Amino acid sequence: MVLDRKDSSIISQLKQNSRMPIRDIAKKTNLRPSTVHKRIQDLIKNNTIEKFTVKLDNKAIDENFIVFMQIKSNKEIPNTIFSNKHVKEVFGITGDYDLILKLKFSSIEEFNNYIIKLRKQQNITTTQTMVVTTQIKEEI
Repeated sequence: MVLDRKDSSIISQLKQNSRMPIRDIAKKTNLRPSTVHKRIQDLIKNNTIEKFTVKLDNKAIDENFIVFMQIKSNKEIPNTIFSNKHVKEVFGITGDYDLILKLKFSSIEEFNNYIIKLRKQQNITTTQTMVVTTQIKEEI
C-alpha cells in the first residue's frame, strides 16, 4: 500500500501519541473524524500499523544498561536466543557479522551473566559488544 499525504499525517500524529483521540488527530490533520477513523482502520487492516505500544523510560523500568551486540554464527541461531527478555531488537546485517542485537539490562552484572550463557552456544562463533554511554534518540 502506498501512503498518501493524509495517511502520513495521521501516522505522524500517532507516532507522537498513539492514544491521541481521533477528534484531536482530525483537528491537527485538517481531516474529518470519520475519515481519520476509517484510515486508521485501513492502516491496521493492511498491516501498515502493526500494533500500538508505549515508550518506557529505561531508568524507570530498570533497563538503563543498554548494549548492542554483533554476532557471527556458523549455523542457524535458535529462536530461544531471540525470545530472551533482554533482547529488544534483532537485525540481520551485512559485513563481518550476521546479526546485531539491541539488549537492555538493569546492571553490568546482569549483562555479564547473560553474555557468559550466550557464549556457550555452539552456533555462535564470535561476538562484538558495544555498551551505550548515552542515549541521544530512541524511536519506537
